[in-house]
Amino acid sequence: MNAPTELPPETTRRLPIRRLRVDLSNGFPKLWNGGEAFRTHYLNALSMSFPIGEQFFIDAVKKGVAMLPPEQQAAWADEVRGFTGQEATHRFLHAQFNAELERQGLRNYWQGWAAWRIKNGENMHPVNHVAVTAAYEHFTAVMATGVLTHPNWLEGATPELALLWRWHAVEESEHKTVAFDLYRAMGGSERRRRLWFVYIAVQFFFESSLQTFINLWRAGLWWQPRTWWQAGRYLFGRRGLWAASFFPLLRYLGRGFHPNDLADANEMVQWLRAQREAYSIVGG
Repeated sequence: MNAPTELPPETTRRLPIRRLRVDLSNGFPKLWNGGEAFRTHYLNALSMSFPIGEQFFIDAVKKGVAMLPPEQQAAWADEVRGFTGQEATHRFLHAQFNAELERQGLRNYWQGWAAWRIKNGENMHPVNHVAVTAAYEHFTAVMATGVLTHPNWLEGATPELALLWRWHAVEESEHKTVAFDLYRAMGGSERRRRLWFVYIAVQFFFESSLQTFINLWRAGLWWQPRTWWQAGRYLFGRRGLWAASFFPLLRYLGRGFHPNDLADANEMVQWLRAQREAYSIVGG
């Protein structure tokens, strides 16, 4: 590791903790995302990874801050509180979302894969946990930018679920720098940061694809040609998810990269203003 560095004061800030006014207790349609099988089940797969992943991120950031000198820990207190509050709220709502998916007959295997990895890596130095968190947070930040700038990703979605995913995107964008800056403050090297990202990228592409296929199989939709036509259009078509995300994701490997290089602040502000009645601020 490099020598730990102290962040300048302007890099830390309060993150608001919001309570989203959504009620998932009455369930939602099986094809909630525009009536399309692939669009729906791909995002269902992502949601399946969120609760256990977000708990890991919370734990990693707390352990990382505990490794800093006491005088630096105090400077991180507000930001960690906000990060933890936002991620805990995501964890709670996506657990409700996933419970409905189970009632619809889907099975969450991704959660088990993640739990196995977390268990086997629990004795690693905390700098590795923070590096993994920073890598995943880059994935979520890039996808958050896409959700906010490409309305077609959620076109025709059930309004309450479109609200849930866009709110999640806004908050991922808000706290996208936390793990990255903490990793630097811990003295993490550029080489370690890039290697973990490559590992996470391969793992993410494989597991998201496999869980999506399992979802489609359990829903009885994997064999339909239109499902795979939808997949090609959604992932690789004009303004498609991976078509739009590929090069922004690769920026993480660049020399001098920082998450703030992903510019989506205007979209964030516009969404928060437009949806001000959909949430309340409860902390931060």
